[in-house]
Amino acid sequence: MFGKIITSFLFLAFVFTAYSSAQTIKKQPFQIGETLVYEGKFSRIIKGVAIADLSFSVTKAADKNNFLIKSEVKSKGSVLKLFRYSFLQKIDSTVDAEDFRILKTVKRDVQKERVRDSEAVFDYRQNRVTYIETDPNEPARPPRRIASEIGGKMQDMVSGIYALRLLPLAVGASFEINVSDSGLIYKIPVRVAAREQQKSIFGRVWCFRVVPEVFGTNRLIEKEGSITIWITDDARRLPVRAQINSDIGRVEVKLKSATGIK
Repeated sequence: MFGKIITSFLFLAFVFTAYSSAQTIKKQPFQIGETLVYEGKFSRIIKGVAIADLSFSVTKAADKNNFLIKSEVKSKGSVLKLFRYSFLQKIDSTVDAEDFRILKTVKRDVQKERVRDSEAVFDYRQNRVTYIETDPNEPARPPRRIASEIGGKMQDMVSGIYALRLLPLAVGASFEINVSDSGLIYKIPVRVAAREQQKSIFGRVWCFRVVPEVFGTNRLIEKEGSITIWITDDARRLPVRAQINSDIGRVEVKLKSATGIK
């Protein structure tokens, strides 16, 4: 469960794209070499227990001039000692730099002894995503395969945040996003609820409060819950905080360091 809640931040804070209803800004707020590091804390009975570190780095893909966005979420501290639960998720997202759409997602998902490797390839000529998942602990086991029809520009859990940072956010704006995860397609409503100040590593900064509808029936997480994300209202468009509420408690994710930023 902790792995699902924490990695939901990867999705929730990294999924927003709305090219069908808004134009992107011309100047990118990020660059190759940017690295963002976050810490996730869980609270219910115990307040502010550190449970995970998250990192995201923008690099150059080996092929052409595409982006390769590397991300990692890893359990830490009390979640290992108190709950005896560990998780690790690494995602490499290859993104078309010209159209900024996901081309390929390579993922390793570890939850205690369970390990899954997967690859999703997006074919925009055939309008299809093909997802293949394998178990490295059981190499003889047949791969799990899923193919789904796609339309327009797609994002994965990680590339979406960078697409969001390209959008002209404004209070009252609302979008419907198309995201693929594990070969499935989700349409998620997102609204920009407010503009307010937040404490951050840069001091108090003005942010947009963004609310995606990810929890609920036929959504990415079919449970009761909510999430709020704060993204700076400046040229950098940095997500500095996320708050996830669910039936097991609350997770606070905050930006701890940012290097290579514009």
